[in-house]
Amino acid sequence: MSDLARRELTPPRGEGHKALEGQALTELYDLLGNNWELIENHHLEKTYSFNDFQEALDFTNKIGALAESVDHHPVLCLTWGKVTITIWTHSIGGLSEADFIFSAKADELFC
Repeated sequence: MSDLARRELTPPRGEGHKALEGQALTELYDLLGNNWELIENHHLEKTYSFNDFQEALDFTNKIGALAESVDHHPVLCLTWGKVTITIWTHSIGGLSEADFIFSAKADELFC
């Protein structure tokens, strides 16, 4: 299990939280690894590949259960043999540590 996946996932709530920038953003992105794309320093995205639709659907359901359990919900795109996850913290208009933790936990569910 990665260091990020072991962290507690607590999405930022309320005022006073800002989107990650600069070195803080870069450090978490480097720690995440695993072919996640950092898009415009605003969101993370990754596409997972599967052998068929059912495997992709099963993974989507695992991600959905994780999202519900931590009240942090990514954009999920399911198609035959693929699931794309796009995540950012809507309330701050960018990335938070929670997004990186969620992404690492998603990678753990894929294994």
